[in-house]
Amino acid sequence: MNAQVRPQAVERRELCNALRFLAIDAVEAANSGHPGMPLGMAEIAEVLWRGHLKHNPADPLWPDRDRFVLSNGHGSMLLYALLHLSGYALPLEELKRFRQLHSKTPGHPEVGVTPGVETTTGPLGQGLANAVGMALAEQLLAAEFNRPGHTIVDHRTWVFVGDGCLMEGISHEACSLAGTLRLSKLVAIYDDNGISIDGHVEAWFTDDTPGRFEAYGWRVIRDVPGHDTAAIEAALAQAREDCGRPTLVCCRTVIGHGSPNKAGTHDVHGAALGAAEAAATRASLGWTAGPFEIPGEIRAAWNARAAGAARQSEWQRRFAAYAQAHPQLAAEFERRVRRRALPANWHDATVRLLAATVAQAASIASRKASQNAIEALQPLLPELLGGSADLTGSNLTATRSSVAVRRGGWGNHINYGVREFGMSAVMNGIALHGGYLPYGGTFLTFSDYSRNAVRMAALMRQRVIHVFTHDSVSLGEDGPTHQPVEHASSLRLIPNNAVWRPCDAVETQVAWQAAIERHDGPTCLLLSRQNLPHFVRSAQQLDDIRRGGYVLAGSDAPAAITLLATGSEVALAMRARDMLGAEGIASRVVSMPNCGEFDRQSADYRATVLPRALPVLAIEAGVSHFWRAYTGLDGDVLGIDRFGESAPAAHVTADLGLTPQAICARACALLQGKRSS
Repeated sequence: MNAQVRPQAVERRELCNALRFLAIDAVEAANSGHPGMPLGMAEIAEVLWRGHLKHNPADPLWPDRDRFVLSNGHGSMLLYALLHLSGYALPLEELKRFRQLHSKTPGHPEVGVTPGVETTTGPLGQGLANAVGMALAEQLLAAEFNRPGHTIVDHRTWVFVGDGCLMEGISHEACSLAGTLRLSKLVAIYDDNGISIDGHVEAWFTDDTPGRFEAYGWRVIRDVPGHDTAAIEAALAQAREDCGRPTLVCCRTVIGHGSPNKAGTHDVHGAALGAAEAAATRASLGWTAGPFEIPGEIRAAWNARAAGAARQSEWQRRFAAYAQAHPQLAAEFERRVRRRALPANWHDATVRLLAATVAQAASIASRKASQNAIEALQPLLPELLGGSADLTGSNLTATRSSVAVRRGGWGNHINYGVREFGMSAVMNGIALHGGYLPYGGTFLTFSDYSRNAVRMAALMRQRVIHVFTHDSVSLGEDGPTHQPVEHASSLRLIPNNAVWRPCDAVETQVAWQAAIERHDGPTCLLLSRQNLPHFVRSAQQLDDIRRGGYVLAGSDAPAAITLLATGSEVALAMRARDMLGAEGIASRVVSMPNCGEFDRQSADYRATVLPRALPVLAIEAGVSHFWRAYTGLDGDVLGIDRFGESAPAAHVTADLGLTPQAICARACALLQGKRSS
């Protein structure tokens, strides 16, 4: 039973006001924050958290808890007040340190910082898309693990959204998909207060929001008075009734409710009330407690630890019965959902897979090598959950073992449609939920659409894999709109984002294995459309791929210059090396598939790969500035500092100077300059 038993001794208005004044007091103490939303959504939050949300404050990671997402994350003090009063490990002192350095109450909610926060929110609309991913993960896990008489996956995803979340285009991408997939345990609660920072939104946001969501296939509960707890109670009870569709509850609220002079205005959205208005609000709402004071009876009425422990204990009893009836499934659930661990045979199996890739010596496009890697890894990792923002046949994210995700059923490959941003944020939600390892594909040039969600995955340290194919101007005739130039460097600049640009099938296999073994951030795989030659490596070179950069050729003899390249340009560098050798110039070729990983190696190792005594010529089909960190001022970069052209690939690369001959000419010019100096 999800409904909590409410003590009758405390009036609900006092319970709501406890939320309001913790928010007011914290924002006043910080002289920074957004009090308007917490004041406006207090009744909605009280009804949900005390009557419908299934959670256990003593164990924020209980697998079958409901997920709660604050998509309008600027109202973070509402969430912190809820967590504190419910009994999570968020003491009052942390609320007093709102928005202060290293506190557990940052300006916007951050997963991993505050116990009970499910996702990092603030960029509007992305929390809503994360919630879609969480609800999708729940639906797929239920289909995969539940058995007759044994339901171990049965929870909801609740998400608060504001006008800004629904203005952002990502809300359309994610919510359209949620309606199509009939995510019936997803409930979005819309804080319809008609205000954003610029003022009354009616001048720029006149959408028929209920009609829009009904068109997506959602159930819509309209015109709920957002300060009437009985009406909210009835609406949320209806939202919990299974209708085979996600639900949007539209609540009419007044931003800053209770503030005598600022309620209903944009003045209360993103600034402290000020001492005078805070005092006036206390008087208006009849709140006599001092700053950060919560009367004992109100605190007791809010505490959810006993009820949460009882719920989890009952679930644990059911899971024990499930484990007895289905021990293998229970063990798999424990591995994937609770421990988030790789299979016990992972190391030995992946050693064999890499050896098989080396033995095949296939000269294929790295996008095809990626598909082969997925095909080989799927039997090892049933949690692999793939997909593509359309283009599946081009980025090769599906395999013979892929099963399309459709309404109500299980699958392991999602047709996201042409929704790159939505796909990326939904994958973040899937990763946050647990149980699946999401990967999704599109063309590298469209990573611009995905980029902010990639950044959020890096910030949240979530294991998400992006398959970005058609990685250079060598895709040819589609022209500069589809030819990425700045994108590889741009993605490398995101902190904690691993970027691999492999030069052949072997490096691609290593990149996939490294991405899966990485548990603290996303990985971007930049893959070619055109075929790439296979390179023969020693056992040491195979090991050194994991280091991000290594000497592929020329390590065993004195050299005059280092040719540093990634991806498809490694083959050009190898051909240029032969041409230089014919002219009596010895060179080394360094393949650097992952710059970030190379940068983390010891100084001694990096010096063996890029000796300071040798000039470095970096070669990549992209903007040149990034590579100056490796070439220094005495080196050179052969890149592309302009947009591409529409023509067959060979014509484009020749026109832009990406040829072995051009590499040789630049190398000779660099050496002449070095010698003359």
